[in-house]
Amino acid sequence: MRQKKLSDYLLRFAVLLAVILLVLRLTCPSQTRIACVGDSITYGATIRDKSHDSYPAQLGTMLGRKYSVKNFGASGYTLQESCDRPYTSHKRYKKSLDFKPDVVLIMLGTNDTKERFGASAACIALGLKRLIAKAASTFDAWRTGRPNILVVTPKSIDKRYEATKVGKTMGMGCAEKSEGLAQEFEGIASQMGCHYLDANTVVTEQNHYDFMHLTKGGHQELADALTEVVSSLFI
Repeated sequence: MRQKKLSDYLLRFAVLLAVILLVLRLTCPSQTRIACVGDSITYGATIRDKSHDSYPAQLGTMLGRKYSVKNFGASGYTLQESCDRPYTSHKRYKKSLDFKPDVVLIMLGTNDTKERFGASAACIALGLKRLIAKAASTFDAWRTGRPNILVVTPKSIDKRYEATKVGKTMGMGCAEKSEGLAQEFEGIASQMGCHYLDANTVVTEQNHYDFMHLTKGGHQELADALTEVVSSLFI
């Protein structure tokens, strides 16, 4: 008798728990996940409080609790596999997929312009195409099973970088090369069925240390624009 009562109690408890979990699932839908893939600009290098002021952090704040935005920026990494530090070789690439994102935001290409790599804007764009194809084909990485990628062309390098300490390691011609990325990236985004934003159309502030990383204000400008773009994807 006692065993039967215990079984009935456990059954009722299990049914009640299932109902509660179902109600919670219906009333508290899971967050939309945004993975921000990039280099040191995405990471927030040169700004004092990257955990709050980098554009991924500000984007997360502005989108609100219905979204989860993660920063997967890796300093010094590139789009091209032929370079010495391709982004796909970094552990953050795998982590960005393990995150099971709804949207992957890609802003890479600045490091690819280094003189020693000898890559044109068109060649750099081919690196973007390969990364998009690789991420999109990893179907189990996408929470919905459907790839959703937003390509962002980074703010062009200001030619004044040549007179800085960074100019010695970047080499010559980086500013001119970076100015050609927007046209190439937009074409690749269209070809691959991705959303697109050119940071040059919204960002006005770069620091005066290397003339390529963004100031806190520059991160804010980019986050403002991305908030509008990302929100529009889920209307």
